[in-house]
Amino acid sequence: MLVTKYDPFKDFRGFKRGFDLVNEIVNSLEANSATQNLVDFKPKVNTVEGKSAYHVEVDLPGVKKEDISINVEDNVLTISGERKFKNEVKEEDYYKVESSYGSFSRSFTLPEKVDIENIHANTQDGVLEVVIPKLETVENKSKKIEIK
Repeated sequence: MLVTKYDPFKDFRGFKRGFDLVNEIVNSLEANSATQNLVDFKPKVNTVEGKSAYHVEVDLPGVKKEDISINVEDNVLTISGERKFKNEVKEEDYYKVESSYGSFSRSFTLPEKVDIENIHANTQDGVLEVVIPKLETVENKSKKIEIK
């Protein structure tokens, strides 16, 4: 009788090799299609509610502020723009582009009580920050009325 060491991950390594092969095929198809990267760019967004304003931070590395548009229409904030493809040529060895490029658009429904006239935005280090001030509301204070 031959004694062999039990390997619980043997079957999983076989599955992994199969997935690696599929990923390799998909990556080669993407490399052959330059237009594939034109639809891949979807920037990440963080939203924060502060005491006096809402903050929307959009990660836009490599996007110039001239290529960004911010609009408010029917209480919907839309941030759109384009990350342009950099044409780089490498003559020797292997060259691969993993950055995604293309047009993007992200929309956010604004709360009812915001000051649309004073929305402002700035960009620094590849992050666009849009500040949406809240309207100041007068809280209904309770008041006891004395009967005379």
